[in-house]
Amino acid sequence: MSGVSISVEGARKSFAGCEALKGVSLEFGAGRMHGIIGPEGSGKTTLLRLILGLLSPTSGAARYFEDGRPVAFESLRPSLAYMPQTQSLYPDLSIQEHLEFFRDLYGIGAADYSRKREELLSITRLGEFVERPAGQLSGGMYKKLALMCALLRSPRVMILDEPTTGVDPISRRELWDLLYRLLDQNILILVTTAYLDEAERCSMVHLLEGGLVVACGEPRALLEREGAGSFDELFLRRAAVRPA
Repeated sequence: MSGVSISVEGARKSFAGCEALKGVSLEFGAGRMHGIIGPEGSGKTTLLRLILGLLSPTSGAARYFEDGRPVAFESLRPSLAYMPQTQSLYPDLSIQEHLEFFRDLYGIGAADYSRKREELLSITRLGEFVERPAGQLSGGMYKKLALMCALLRSPRVMILDEPTTGVDPISRRELWDLLYRLLDQNILILVTTAYLDEAERCSMVHLLEGGLVVACGEPRALLEREGAGSFDELFLRRAAVRPA
């Protein structure tokens, strides 16, 4: 199965004189789960929107590759799935109606849809709630529905903006379990989070602060290199030496 990778080169983005990204360069290798970690205002969402083509950089660029060969973003657009941080589903539509809506939106054939529907309802354990409106779902169930809708198109790149924010600990763990299953399909996963304990769940972590990349690497190797026992300790240490 071919792999998609993404390279961000010197990306800067300003809004009304405020620089949200200050020359960010990152490599996102195919078939891995990349965690973009940082506090609110660090530039995580802006970075995702640049990668998705929803924003244009002030300077710099995002480049896309398939099996190591450069490809145009437009050729990959149908293979990208995005789960935004803000609520994006229709509160009056049921789980079943959402799945049918996205089936039609993506033009999925009847056989493929039936197989994907049963598979997704099984792994999310939402099968008994298919008639419940999205507006009556718990935070964790809502996020699972949003993930199902994104996965219906069988994406090769999955981009999730703080998917575990506002959900209970059990639902957080279940959402991560769902993401791990995707790695078996060689999907490139980019996930942002402000929960530092989630950094160690990723294959690679990229720490952002104030629009800058402050560290990258495999979680345990990065902590060892920085001489920190946890990512909480690492960020607290950086905060202690940051100029007032």
